[in-house]
Amino acid sequence: MDKVLIRQLRIDTVIGVYEWEKNIHQSLFLDLDMAWDNRPAAATDDYQYALCYETVSNRLTKLVTEKPIELIETVAERVAECLLSEFKVSWVKVVVMKPGAVPSASSVGVEIERSR
Repeated sequence: MDKVLIRQLRIDTVIGVYEWEKNIHQSLFLDLDMAWDNRPAAATDDYQYALCYETVSNRLTKLVTEKPIELIETVAERVAECLLSEFKVSWVKVVVMKPGAVPSASSVGVEIERSR
């Protein structure tokens, strides 16, 4: 299976369940593995057959920042649904990390895999 990868996509947004979190921006880091047939792009060296990293990154940043979200689980599900429906990937693994959420851990997170 071919994959397109995005690592450590930083998105600053309002995220959290506590009242104090609802008034600040915090960073989330997304790792994405997206099933994509890279052969047509490679064979033709033509951008139109590639999954554009910048377009995906910009869309996900808009999705995650358009309104406050309480749970990183919600972020992961929304990101996966967007990639499956809007970008037509057949399978995706989404990792959402929230650094600083637990003082004794460098980061906490969730990982999901979804397919069409």
